[in-house]
Amino acid sequence: MKGLEVSEIKYSMLNDDHRIDAEYFGKNILDTLEKLSDFGTLKIGDIANVTDGIHASIDYDENSPINLISATSPKENVFDLSRGAFISEKAHKQNPRTALRKNDVIISTVGTIGNCAVVDDSILPANSDRHVGIIRIKNDYSPYVLSTFLLSKYGKIQTSREATGNVQLNLFIYKLKELEIPQFFPDFQSKIEQTVKSAHAKLAESKSLYSEAEDILLSELGLKNWHPRNTNVNVKKLKESFLQTGRLDSEYYLPRYEDYAHLIEHYRGEYGQFSNVCMINEANYVPAANEKYTYIELGNIGSYGNITDCTVAYGKDLPSRARRVVHTNNVILSSVGGSLQSCALISSEYDNAICSTGFFVVRSNAINSETLLTLFKSEVMQNLLKQSCSGTILTAINHTELQKIVVPKIRKEVQDKIAENIQKSIALRNKSKSLLENAKVQVENVIQTRGV
Repeated sequence: MKGLEVSEIKYSMLNDDHRIDAEYFGKNILDTLEKLSDFGTLKIGDIANVTDGIHASIDYDENSPINLISATSPKENVFDLSRGAFISEKAHKQNPRTALRKNDVIISTVGTIGNCAVVDDSILPANSDRHVGIIRIKNDYSPYVLSTFLLSKYGKIQTSREATGNVQLNLFIYKLKELEIPQFFPDFQSKIEQTVKSAHAKLAESKSLYSEAEDILLSELGLKNWHPRNTNVNVKKLKESFLQTGRLDSEYYLPRYEDYAHLIEHYRGEYGQFSNVCMINEANYVPAANEKYTYIELGNIGSYGNITDCTVAYGKDLPSRARRVVHTNNVILSSVGGSLQSCALISSEYDNAICSTGFFVVRSNAINSETLLTLFKSEVMQNLLKQSCSGTILTAINHTELQKIVVPKIRKEVQDKIAENIQKSIALRNKSKSLLENAKVQVENVIQTRGV
């Protein structure tokens, strides 16, 4: 057949697993690995101790200060902690082997295999589950260089190749130890490490600016040092409850929800119902079967209103919930009770992308997009969204309930301050992403040219 690439493999070339699947010996894979071998390599097991996380069931504790790192936590040389998972202090103490240390390289070994990042002070204390590998370097090889290499095409091709399984692929620890890594010169390692650390510094500054925007909003709404009632008892007449709201669930009438609504209704600016302040795009879009689309779902949303990842696929391969088109400066707002914090601002990078019907696609003529994002991720709006959720197994907020929520029309001068901070935050986040990509390209180039 014209264009068919064939690899001829001798029996002596088979490894201990005796892999004979054709994909394992693809010509492109073998050529890439040969290029890496020509550069000069070590095995990860030669430079590091390698283990995995806790195998037992995790004892979660939302009030614990100890992060639980799982397969979804490491991304492209950064950690995403938006999942908000915490392990109990007792379980942490009982599992010292899996407790993370500064400079550990954490790699996902289930799901999206091969994502990795280096542990620093910002995520500690932390522990880990069995879906990640923990690489603890024991010599002078830079953990930042190792992480960057594993994310490069030379690392990804190995982690993908060595993953095995039927229903769910796994990269086992003994395979992780056998992965080949380049013997880079110390000067080059130092250069890559500094680039990655610079990216992390810009990301930290980006997060700080986002937090400042939140503080500006909280001060404007009078939420600083303000607390709602913490009682679970409320007395309502029938005409004040069911006949007015149609709701019989006691959770709906918690006093704290009344306090948050009262706060907005007494905001020094104006306020209105969501239906009068915001617009929702609910038009269904059916993707063309043979066209490629960028698809955003709930799991792609980061802690700071950013989109951390996406799926690029043909329309025929997208799920049936891929039905909303988004445009630059839209804000997407999760409708799912357990994921209400999953809000994001659509940047130009995702203009004309498709998102899940699990989002409301929102815009406003009264509130700029940056303030809208900050507002709907704020304590006050998150509580009002939670109040409006209904359902049994999986709670959600429907269109009708969303339209009734009261929304403050933040003063123009305050909106401008928030927008300035968020825009600077986004620019720094993009610069950080660019630096991390540059580090990866440098690693690939030096291998490709053998350091020439």
